Amino acid sequence: MQRYFLQREAFGSDLVELPADVVHHIGTVLRGGPGYQLVLLDGTGFEYVAEVVTLDKKSGTARVVEKREATTELPVDVTLAYALPKGDKVELVAQKGTELGMHHLLVFESKRSVAKWDAKKVPKKLERLQKIMQEAAEQSYRAVVPTCAYLTPKELTARFNAYDAVVLAYEEVAKHGEGSAFATVLTAARPGSKLLLLVGPEGGFDEAEVAGWIEAGAVPCAFGPRILRSETAPLYALSAISYALELN
Repeated sequence: MQRYFLQREAFGSDLVELPADVVHHIGTVLRGGPGYQLVLLDGTGFEYVAEVVTLDKKSGTARVVEKREATTELPVDVTLAYALPKGDKVELVAQKGTELGMHHLLVFESKRSVAKWDAKKVPKKLERLQKIMQEAAEQSYRAVVPTCAYLTPKELTARFNAYDAVVLAYEEVAKHGEGSAFATVLTAARPGSKLLLLVGPEGGFDEAEVAGWIEAGAVPCAFGPRILRSETAPLYALSAISYALELN
C-alpha cells in the first residue's frame, strides 16, 4: 500500500483530511478513488491503515481502520553529523541514510570542508534535504522522517552530552590498524540509546578538531581497514549498526 506522511494534528479523529498533494497523487498518478487503501503516518512511529472515503480534484478524506506501531525503525536513535562535502553528496547521504535508519542529520562546516553554504541559502537547502528524506522515508517504509539542521562545529560539540556515545570516523586510526573501538561502542548500545556519528569531508578532519572532540568525549573509530569516501563512511556505519543491533 502507498504510504504518506501527514502532519500529526491531522489524526484528531478516525476521519482524516488528505492534503492536496496526496489527493493529486492518489487520483492522478495512481488512478485511485473511494475505496483505495493506503497507509498514513504521523512521524512518531505509528502507522494508520486507511481507506479513501471521498476524493475530488483538490480535497479528499480517508477513514482509519487500523492503528499500529511500526517495526521498521532502528532500536537506537542515530544522529549523523556530516561535515559539508563537495557537490550533491550531502543529498545522497540524506537519502540513503534515511533508508538505512538515520534519525537526524546535522550538517556543519569543518576546517577542511571545501564547500561552503551561503547563510541566506541555508533554509532552502535544509528544506530540500527534508523533502528528500521524507520521500526516502516513504519509499523505505520508515515510520519516522529524519530531521535536519545546520550547525557550527562549536554548537555540535556542545551537544555531545546529549548522546550515550559519540563515534568519530577517523582515517588515521584505520591506517594504524585500529579495529575494535566501533564494535565496542555497538556492543554497549542498548535499545533507546542515542548515538552520534561524526563523518568528515573529502580531506578528512583537521588534527586540532579531532583532538578537541576526543577531549569532549568522542571515540575515534576505524570503519574497517580500508579508507572510505566521505559519502561511503556514514552508510557503512549505519549498515553496521543495523547488522549488530537488528540482524545479529
